[in-house]
Amino acid sequence: MKPTARSCACAVVLLLINLLQVPASGQDAPQAKLSIVIVEGEGAINNVKDRVNREPIVQVEDENHKPVAGAAIIFSLPNQGASGVFANGSKTLTLTSDAQGRAAALGIKRNNVSGQMQIRVTASFAGATASAVITQNNVAATSSAGLSTTAKVLIVAALAGGAIAGGVIATRGGSSSSGGGGTPPPPSITITAGTPSVGAPK
Repeated sequence: MKPTARSCACAVVLLLINLLQVPASGQDAPQAKLSIVIVEGEGAINNVKDRVNREPIVQVEDENHKPVAGAAIIFSLPNQGASGVFANGSKTLTLTSDAQGRAAALGIKRNNVSGQMQIRVTASFAGATASAVITQNNVAATSSAGLSTTAKVLIVAALAGGAIAGGVIATRGGSSSSGGGGTPPPPSITITAGTPSVGAPK
């Protein structure tokens, strides 16, 4: 059976489709690239006694530096040293980026260890991932070796009392020395300048 013109045309169309079709599912297609921009929190110094601290805020962007909404973002705190926990009581927090591609890890409860704290951040979207590290410093409360306000007040009061007592002793010592030997002190002479008057001799 000889091929007809119609069947030949169909074969050519199928060949063109095979040549122009997208790669098969078994082949890797180009993946979008993600990046994490640290908006706030890098280099922050946090006083663990102060409830107001700079919380880490990140923004997820694509290869064109446009914000990516709906990306899964995971914040992780260190397991030891200067660290803390999130508001959920865990050392990890999973959030979703908003319309601006941003996410903020709020409510971190820091421990009493001073030192550098590194917050690790990972983001994923449509098979693409990115990671970043936010470095902060925690400053712990004053140690027990430091003086409290009450102790400082007591020390100042003790010093003041000692100064008063020393003044009294010095005063008494001066009085006893002035009257030593049983001889009364010489009378003091006071000279007061008056208003001079000039007149005829008497």
